[in-house]
Amino acid sequence: QVQLVESGGGSVQAGGSLRLSCAGSGYVFGYFCMAWFRQAPGKEREGVAAINSLGDGTTYADSVKGRFTISRDNAKNRLYLEMNSLQPEDTAMYYCAADLTRRFVDSSPGLGQYEYTSFGQGTQVTVSS
Repeated sequence: QVQLVESGGGSVQAGGSLRLSCAGSGYVFGYFCMAWFRQAPGKEREGVAAINSLGDGTTYADSVKGRFTISRDNAKNRLYLEMNSLQPEDTAMYYCAADLTRRFVDSSPGLGQYEYTSFGQGTQVTVSS
């Protein structure tokens, strides 16, 4: 059974940093693209950052470029999101996602939620001004 479990969320002041982590299990973690999504109250879920299976291709939403960094450790079955210079508009539930339909993608993956087949339960990030 595929499981994605996020951790690392919390409350910070504007300008602060957080590091999110996602543990994947139930599948061969290193085969597939992964991504982070977020959803704020009253808004649609949006893709934040994505990474290919080897970690050498990444994609970022314009709103987080230069502030967020996605990475992965396939030996530990872990996905990370380093978030710096956090702003109140970054407040949302953050979800880890996996695209389990395509193996060994070597290009930079997309940020559309329909490209991903499995999502975790989420971890809350709250940024106060």
